[in-house]
Amino acid sequence: MQRTVVIGGGTGFIGRSLCVAVEKLGYKAVSVSRNSGDRRNVITWEEIKKNGLPNDTVAVINLAGEPVLNPMKRWNKTFEDEIYKSRINTTRLLKNSVVEAEKRPKLWATTSAIGFYPCDKTRQYDEDSIPETKDYWSKFVSAWEDASVLPDDVKGVRHCIVRTGIVLGKNGGVIQNLKPSYWLGFGGPISDGKQYFPWIHIDDIVGIFTHILTNDDVIGVLNGVAPAITTNKEFSQCFASNLNRPAILCLPAIAVNAIFGSVRASMLLEGQCVTPKRTLRTGYKFIYPQLDDALKQIVS
Repeated sequence: MQRTVVIGGGTGFIGRSLCVAVEKLGYKAVSVSRNSGDRRNVITWEEIKKNGLPNDTVAVINLAGEPVLNPMKRWNKTFEDEIYKSRINTTRLLKNSVVEAEKRPKLWATTSAIGFYPCDKTRQYDEDSIPETKDYWSKFVSAWEDASVLPDDVKGVRHCIVRTGIVLGKNGGVIQNLKPSYWLGFGGPISDGKQYFPWIHIDDIVGIFTHILTNDDVIGVLNGVAPAITTNKEFSQCFASNLNRPAILCLPAIAVNAIFGSVRASMLLEGQCVTPKRTLRTGYKFIYPQLDDALKQIVS
């Protein structure tokens, strides 16, 4: 019997790698995207809304979301709405498709963000941490996660949430955006660099989702961050070292605010110390637990 894994945002940066990994495990990966474009194993959100899930679906994973830190887009109400719809509306749509399926999939997994934990320069968070206060992003991520919660009467479907850190990879994400500045000699820390920088290699974020897919006892929230606690300054120095470039000139806070707007700039200027306590407890073994090894692989 064919086993299909439906992946919302499967044509994106993380989604493409996850589709390959899922296929290697013997599943059929079907991506959900805005446009199918006659691509093999790609369906649209409208098709999901109209027809529901494919009959042989055993798992649904949602990775969809417009990149928040896109420097080409100004922070305004239009972009804010786009961020909301691309995450919360797609999550609700796929959740409803799981609930309404004639034969429900065994797994419903969703991506989330470490922004669930409010920025803090001293506190250390793990999956059991409950924020005492909420800033803009922790309120947003809480709403995002709430949209994924299944009704109480839905039984037999595992629900997992992966709160993802900054994903490092070769063909997209933060590395692609940062490389030009380092090559031009502007590879220093952001502001004073003391803020935490929770990161994860793309092979590990994909690995966590396949770990969830293939282990029926994994349920609930997992933090998708590497075990190594890193500051922005430490990341900048390590990245520059792997590029054989200096990391001297810092990017001042005023410039970050000008580029991204104060709401998004807080993600880069403040940060959170997040650990993958439950992720490790479930038995997941990180491929790249240390930053230097992760960056060496990406830069090589």
